[in-house]
Amino acid sequence: MFTNIDTFLPYILGGLTTTVQAFLFGAVLAYSIAIVAGLARTSRLAIVRGAATVFVELFRGTSLLVQMFFFAFAFPALMPFTMSTFIAGGLALGLNYGAYASEVVRGAVLAVPKGQKEAAISLNMSKFQTMRRVVLPQAFRLMLPGLGNNAIELLKGTSLVYFISLADMTFNANILRSSNTSLAAQVEIYTYLLLVYFVLALPLVFLTRWLEKRASKGVSTA
Repeated sequence: MFTNIDTFLPYILGGLTTTVQAFLFGAVLAYSIAIVAGLARTSRLAIVRGAATVFVELFRGTSLLVQMFFFAFAFPALMPFTMSTFIAGGLALGLNYGAYASEVVRGAVLAVPKGQKEAAISLNMSKFQTMRRVVLPQAFRLMLPGLGNNAIELLKGTSLVYFISLADMTFNANILRSSNTSLAAQVEIYTYLLLVYFVLALPLVFLTRWLEKRASKGVSTA
């Protein structure tokens, strides 16, 4: 067991670029959506809150895998243009994890004490200035743990893109498994795959902790 590392590991890593690209595409889309939808859910306008709520509950309440199938196979049939499976997978990842992350944003914004907002209003700040200078800087510190966890979950979620035939690491691992049917080989293949995902997640863990420390500087814990 574990005698084929020079063959199995390089083949699995052949899908690393696709995995990382899917993660980056999904993350940019997810956090863009999270900010917009999270702030929209705190809006005073019922129509804005309602639209954001429908979006969030739709993508939180349905399977990520089914969403990938929809964007890869159903959505293009409804549109007058074609869509690559990479874009379909990235869209599903971004929309799904963006919906979850929007709740982190909303919760952090609502957690900022009302007295802070009232003080900003007493200083004659506009709503935009209050949000930009008072609410968001404090909310950002509260968001970091949740958004960091969301990023790690998104990275792990990229393994599902193999179901829509994207040649990521999981796709390559399953090709290896189909041609190496012994139990020892399968244990070896999926152990390497687990370890690679773990190594990829570590920088996200350390980055989140570093950002939390940076954001906490000068903040009273009393």
